[in-house]
Amino acid sequence: MNDQRQRVSGQWLYGVNSAREALRSGRIVYEVCLHRGRTDRIRDEIAALAVRRGVRVRYVERSFFSEFPKGHQGVAVRVGPERMVDLEELFSISSRKGEQPFYLIVDGVEDPRNLGSIIRTAEVAGVHGLILQKRRVASGETVAKASAGAVEYLPVVRVSNIKHAMRELSARGVTIYSAEAEAEELYWSADLTVPLAFVVGSEGKGIRTTVKRYCDHVVRIPVLGRINSLNVSVAAGILVYEVVRQRMSR
Repeated sequence: MNDQRQRVSGQWLYGVNSAREALRSGRIVYEVCLHRGRTDRIRDEIAALAVRRGVRVRYVERSFFSEFPKGHQGVAVRVGPERMVDLEELFSISSRKGEQPFYLIVDGVEDPRNLGSIIRTAEVAGVHGLILQKRRVASGETVAKASAGAVEYLPVVRVSNIKHAMRELSARGVTIYSAEAEAEELYWSADLTVPLAFVVGSEGKGIRTTVKRYCDHVVRIPVLGRINSLNVSVAAGILVYEVVRQRMSR
């Protein structure tokens, strides 16, 4: 069996950060593949992490990476399934930390780079978890690469129906916010220190009308230029860090 046939069997993550964080986080890793023609400190670090965990390290030719997207950096890891949590476990995370619940609900973000960026921001900002619908949302190795490895640490719940999950959140005292350009209230005027979840919508259509019905409050990010909207990952970052600002200012 040649390198190429071995590469396509199994779930793969690519790029330095994805590989390093998969090894650090304790995720199941079956093997690490490194381009034999490139050596540097970071690749040595990844190889050392793999050896410490008893993971096989394979040095491969450039052709091994030909089917990966650009940005693989000559590094790939074959991994087990991502760890999923359920809503009950998600609710317990904030309780264990002694913090007010803080979640992101993603409704139909289909661009893997956008979703990866949202995951990275959420993890860095201390969001307790991400709730995604199983269908009509980005997934896969590009999401992991764009998240710079953050997907290994941020708890993710994949649900069959986001609206059912939102009802469960509301029943547990979580206030649900969304953002729209037409809303009257500016996002910084809202009280974001309460237990809350922010809903972010798809790149083109935004939040579905049926999902909006389950939101308690709608706020807006002011748009002062000629372009009428922000990239969804940028908007998510603005909203998430306003939550952080308000909570750290208390």
